[in-house]
Amino acid sequence: MANTKSAIKAARKATRAASRNRGIKTALKTLHKRLEAAIAAKAAAAKTVGVAYVTAMDRAVKSGVVHRNAANRAKAHASASIFAK
Repeated sequence: MANTKSAIKAARKATRAASRNRGIKTALKTLHKRLEAAIAAKAAAAKTVGVAYVTAMDRAVKSGVVHRNAANRAKAHASASIFAK
C-alpha cells in the first residue's frame, strides 16, 4: 500500500488510467474484428469500417494508450488488406 499522500494519489490516478485504457483497447479490438470480418466477406463496407478503425487508432495514440509506431503498423496492415488486389 502507498505510504505518502502523493503515492496514494498516484495509485488512484493509475487505477483510473488503467480502466480508461482497457476500454479503449477493447474498442480497438472490436473494430479490428469487424474489419477482418468485412474483408473476409469481401463486403463493400470494409472501407467504412477501416476508416473507423484508423480513426480510433489515431485517438488511442493521441491519448497515449497505443504507441505511435504500433498504430502506424496496424493502420498499414489494415489498408493493405482493404486495398489488396
